Amino acid sequence: MKKISLIIAVAGCVFTAGGCKKFLDVNKDPNRPESVQESALLPPVEVALSHGLYGGNAAIIIQEYLQTIALNQPVPNAGTYFQLHTDIDVDWNVLYATCLTNMNRLDAVAKTNGNPNYQAIAKILAAYTWGTGTDMWGDIPFSQALGGEQQYTPVYDKQEDIYKGIQLLLDSAIAHIAEQGAKAPAGDDYFYQGDMSKWEKLAYTLKARYYMHLTKAPGYNAATQADLALAALEKGMASHDDDLKFPYAGIAGQENVWYTTFLPSSTLILASGIVDSLKAHDDPRLPRMVRPARQTGLYTGRQIGAIDIGSLESYSIPTDFYQGPGANNYMVTYLEALFLKAEATLIKSGATAAQPIYQQAIRAHMEKLGVSEAAIDTYLAERGTLSAGDALRLIMTEKKVANFLNIENWVDWRRTGYPAMTKVPNALSDIPRRLLYPQNEIIANPRPEQGAKLTDKMWWDQ
Repeated sequence: MKKISLIIAVAGCVFTAGGCKKFLDVNKDPNRPESVQESALLPPVEVALSHGLYGGNAAIIIQEYLQTIALNQPVPNAGTYFQLHTDIDVDWNVLYATCLTNMNRLDAVAKTNGNPNYQAIAKILAAYTWGTGTDMWGDIPFSQALGGEQQYTPVYDKQEDIYKGIQLLLDSAIAHIAEQGAKAPAGDDYFYQGDMSKWEKLAYTLKARYYMHLTKAPGYNAATQADLALAALEKGMASHDDDLKFPYAGIAGQENVWYTTFLPSSTLILASGIVDSLKAHDDPRLPRMVRPARQTGLYTGRQIGAIDIGSLESYSIPTDFYQGPGANNYMVTYLEALFLKAEATLIKSGATAAQPIYQQAIRAHMEKLGVSEAAIDTYLAERGTLSAGDALRLIMTEKKVANFLNIENWVDWRRTGYPAMTKVPNALSDIPRRLLYPQNEIIANPRPEQGAKLTDKMWWDQ
């Protein structure tokens, strides 16, 4: 299993040597964030999000749970739900020490310098990061988490309170976008090159995402959450140009995180779950998402849990669109916004009203991959019309395909049950619904919440 360094933010060096140098300087003096400029803090934070959080160790484990990625190794392994507390240490550090701590510094520097647009970006990225963390572990340190040397043993906040905090962060960020400051982000912003209109659309799309996560949460009403999501999506992503994606240069040392994931030395390939599903539906996206096995020329995924070990050359990996060294890493997309809208519309107005949005989402993904109009029309006709009995299943099944390699698919499966999955051969438990708390946190800050098992449900997962 690939591991990511605890200081993944140093990856910013491969993009901007001067910016990375300044970033390292601030880590030498964490008590003086005002001594470092926003332009030195933002790039490494964005690198860390893409490379360490969204595409790192925990993200790969989650893709194994989703039966998208497989390890070509003997069982038991992560794919058969074997996990030790120490296996996840690095991801907790990436979440807190690398991402959230430096987002907090960016926010503080921007506030001191009177640069609200940087504050907005810091808060939006923090909201995304908090959401990712709580959806991995459940209750986590939040209100006391970034106290530094003043608070080494923060309390664990309830997931419901973290969700409320996420929405407040996004509201505050949206307000900052409308304010004028002395300095605005530009080339130091790898995601949007300082285009604050796109940051605002991202904020509203994230609001919709986190509203929809709570459609089955205790004390929350699905129709109310759908209303909130639909209102947010009116101001959310409107085209592929609005995607939150990390652009990789593709040269040595600057390759896409998924490129390095599927290198032969990693023993990671695509799982039979995703490959066989695309084949079963005669999906025209198959050759645009999956590379044929080099040894056989066939589309072949590995069965997670299989005892045998095959040649890596006999299994498929993603195509260059997702896995090429210079490919973008898609983190939050217009496609997700469309599927959120389809699901929310289903809840509010039924399958007939959701049908055109559902089809628009599929079409948008296929067009993005270069599928012909004729093939799109044929596929949509074969998928048929949504009905009350199968609409949610079809929407979430198609969303998983469009959200290929996205950890958000794990949230969707846990809260809806779709696409349906069964545990793999030689599984050690049922399919995991959370990650274990890391050993380094258990030692440093023992809390009763840390006794949670892999199969324990989240608060919203009822």
